[in-house]
Amino acid sequence: MTGTVLLFDPRPAQVENALPVSHALSGLAGKVVGFIDNAKPNFNFLADDLGELLMARYGVRQVLKRQKRAPSEPAPEEVYQEFAEHCDLVITGSGD
Repeated sequence: MTGTVLLFDPRPAQVENALPVSHALSGLAGKVVGFIDNAKPNFNFLADDLGELLMARYGVRQVLKRQKRAPSEPAPEEVYQEFAEHCDLVITGSGD
C-alpha cells in the first residue's frame, strides 16, 4: 500500500524586520510579563489570576495587560513596540 504523507512545518514564517527573540529566561524574579488578550470571553480572568500568581509566587515585578479589539485582528503596532521595550516575557491567549 502506498500513499502520500503531507507534513507541515510548525515553525513560524520568517518575518522581515522582526524583533529578536530570547527563548529562555533564567527565572521570573524581577521580570515584567505582558499579556495580549485576544478579546475572547474569559481570557481577562485568566490573565488577572495568572498575573497575581506570577507576582506573588515567582517574584514577577510587573504585569502589563493589553486587549486587542477583536480576536481576528492583530494587536496595534504600539502594543508590540511597548511590549518589546518593556517586557521580558509575553503571553498571548484566548478564552471561552
